[in-house]
Amino acid sequence: MASALLALFLLSFVVGRYGVPLGQVVRILLSGVLPLEQTWTDNMAIAVLNVRLPRILLACLVGCGLSAAGTGYQTVFQNPMAAPDILGASSGACFGAALAILTGQSAVMITVFAFLASLLSVALVYLVGNHTRGNRVVNLLLAGIMVGSLFSACTSYTKLVADPTNQLPQITYWLMGSLSGTRMGTVKFAAVCMAVGLVPLLLLRWRMNLLTLSPDEARAMGVHTDRLRLAVILSSTVLTAAAVSVSGMIGWVGLVIPHLSRRIVGSDCRRLMPMACLFGAAFLLLVDNMARCLTATEIPIGILTAFVGAPFFIYLMVRGGDRS
Repeated sequence: MASALLALFLLSFVVGRYGVPLGQVVRILLSGVLPLEQTWTDNMAIAVLNVRLPRILLACLVGCGLSAAGTGYQTVFQNPMAAPDILGASSGACFGAALAILTGQSAVMITVFAFLASLLSVALVYLVGNHTRGNRVVNLLLAGIMVGSLFSACTSYTKLVADPTNQLPQITYWLMGSLSGTRMGTVKFAAVCMAVGLVPLLLLRWRMNLLTLSPDEARAMGVHTDRLRLAVILSSTVLTAAAVSVSGMIGWVGLVIPHLSRRIVGSDCRRLMPMACLFGAAFLLLVDNMARCLTATEIPIGILTAFVGAPFFIYLMVRGGDRS
């Protein structure tokens, strides 16, 4: 999968309305570290380094982050329908971005508003879930539905009062999800935030297998399940918040990719988590290439992931039902 991702990474520079040969792409990328003679035009360098490189990197980061977050949530909640937006992180990010657009903030502040609102929504979910009697996991799921619905209503009200000429189209387009216009500053912000969430998941992935045991059995093996569950939820939330804040709503990646990865390498998180990261990055990069090239007008990537992800998930459900 790593080899497939690398090949797709290089081929993505060739795809586009302005053609750049693969050999020139490699030379342009290597020219930053090696003293190569220039055999490419300035327009080729601009297309590769300023336009396509940031977008390709961000597609890989967002796909990796959403897939890792989905894997973490499905493991914690032991629920195959768990997705990165299960605790309201995506709904919170949407409201934060809509509020930033409504108040006339810059593109950087839109990302910051979305990121902070996403963290706030999950903090509310965790606060409500911990102060409710009963099963803690079920309480978190119910609180996530409630808080997510609340933030979705706030987003709808923001769209209602937005200027229908400028602000409303911008909010609507952001909610569809897109990677167009990506700059390296956005990539650096996403990379730092996602590293904060992804590194703990990779380090704890062997312990995550113990979440399928009872608390007493896990504690006998030296693992405190409540602390582990909190660490996984926080890490997955940071990943989701960072991904949604820079790309908008991109659904199905965090739901479908963990299922596909599980069919390839099994349910052992030691293999499942790295596989989901690589598979998610490759999948979103492939879909983004389709979004750029299928039509004359770029299709929002959130629409394409739904078109691809929903039928494929139905296929997985049908195949699973046949096996049972």
